Amino acid sequence: MRKFSAILFLFVSLIFSNCAFALLSLELTRGVAGAIPIAISPFATEGSNPPEDISAIISNDLQNSGRFKVYGRNSLSSFPSSVHDVQFDYFRNLGVDNLAIGQIRSVGYDRYEVTFQLLDVIKGKADAGQQAVVVSKKIEVSGAQLRPLAHHISDMIYQQVLGVRGVFSTRLAYILVQRVPNGPTRYVLEVSDQDGYNPRPLLTSKDPIMSPAWSPNGRQIAYVSFENQRASIYIEELATGARHIVSQFRGINGAPAWSPDGRKLAVVLSKDGSPNIYVLDLATRQLSPMTHDWSINTEPTWSPNGRTIAFTSNRGGGPQIYQLNVATRAVSRLSYDGDYNARASYTGDGNHLAMLHRENGVFNVGLLDLNGGSFHLLTNGADNESPSIAPNGSMVLYGTNYSGRNVLGMASSDGRVQIRLPARSGDVQDPAWSPFLS
Repeated sequence: MRKFSAILFLFVSLIFSNCAFALLSLELTRGVAGAIPIAISPFATEGSNPPEDISAIISNDLQNSGRFKVYGRNSLSSFPSSVHDVQFDYFRNLGVDNLAIGQIRSVGYDRYEVTFQLLDVIKGKADAGQQAVVVSKKIEVSGAQLRPLAHHISDMIYQQVLGVRGVFSTRLAYILVQRVPNGPTRYVLEVSDQDGYNPRPLLTSKDPIMSPAWSPNGRQIAYVSFENQRASIYIEELATGARHIVSQFRGINGAPAWSPDGRKLAVVLSKDGSPNIYVLDLATRQLSPMTHDWSINTEPTWSPNGRTIAFTSNRGGGPQIYQLNVATRAVSRLSYDGDYNARASYTGDGNHLAMLHRENGVFNVGLLDLNGGSFHLLTNGADNESPSIAPNGSMVLYGTNYSGRNVLGMASSDGRVQIRLPARSGDVQDPAWSPFLS
C-alpha cells in the first residue's frame, strides 16, 4: 500500500450503517500540558427532559480537543445555572478560568429554549456577577437540533478562550470497510459529525470507493467509484443524494480536488498516457491540462487563493511534493526532507502544507512551513496515511493503524495533541475534513 503506484489505486473499505450513534469515538491520547481549566456546569432543565445532554457534549468536545482541562458533572459539587447562583470563590479555588452555565426549557412539542452563558471566573464577584459574562446566547431549537447546538456552543467557547474558530460543528467524510466471511466486501462512503456521531452513508457498493473531497461550501462531495469495473469521478449532493458523473475517461480518473471558488475540479487522468493533472471546469466541462509529461503526477490540492496547485510527482526519482502555478504552468519542488513525501493538504492561510512523510521506512504526518522552509513531524508511528487538515488549521486528520486495524487519528498542528477515533467495527480510511459549514 505504501508503494507510490498504490497512491493511485488505494482501495478503501466501508461498513454500512445509518444509525444515529457514533461509529467512531474520540479518544484523547495526548493533550497539552497545562491545558486551560474550564468548568461546564450541567444545564438546568425545565419541563420535559431534552433528548440530548448539552453540557456533556460540550464537555466532551472541549476535553477531546486536548486544549482544555474540563471540570464537569463528576468533578463539581456546585451546579449553578444562572449568574446569580454562581459561587465565584468556589470556582476560583478550583483553579478554573472560565465557567459555562445554562438552562434548557421545554416550550412546546419537541421545542426547547436553550440559554447559555460563558463566565470569566477571575472577573466574577458575588455581588456583581454580570461583570463576568463574556458570552450570552438564547436560542430555540428542535430536539434534533440540540446536538448541533451543543457543538456550536463549543465553537463559541473555543473561539472566545483561544482566539481561534472552533471546528466542532464541522464534519468528516471517510471510507469504511467490512469484510464478510464467505461474502463480498462492502464499501461505504460515509459522513459523520466531527466527534463521530450521526454517521450517514452516502454510497454503499461492492466496488471500491476512494478519495472523497468536500466542496468549499460543504454541500457536495466528489469521489472516485469503481462501479461497473471502471474508475469514474462522481459529485454527490449531500442534501438530496443526487449524484452525477463528471469524469469517465479511459484509464485513471482519480484524486478530485475542488478549486476554492467551487467552480472547478483538479483531477488525475491517464487518458493520454501517464497520469497527469487536469483542471475540469464544472460549468462548461472544458478540460485543461496542467502537467503533460511521462512522470506520475497525482494528488492535486489547491492553495486557498487558487493560484497554485500542490501535487505529488516522481519526476525527481521518488515521490515528492511540487507546486504548479495555475496561470503559467511553472512547476517548482517544495519538499526535500525524507525520501518520500505525498498527499499534501494546505492550511487555511496557505502558509503550511501537511503531508505524508517517510524516513527510514517509517510513515508519519508532517507539516512544512512554506515561508521558512522548516519541516516537523506531527506523529510518531509506523503506518500513517492520507492527511487532511481542519479548516482552522489547528488539527490534521489522518489514517493510521492501531492494534491491527485501520482507524482515524488527529494531531494538532504543533504535534502536542493526539486523538484517536477507533471504529466500533471494521476499518476506517481515506478521511477528508469538511470546510466550515456555517
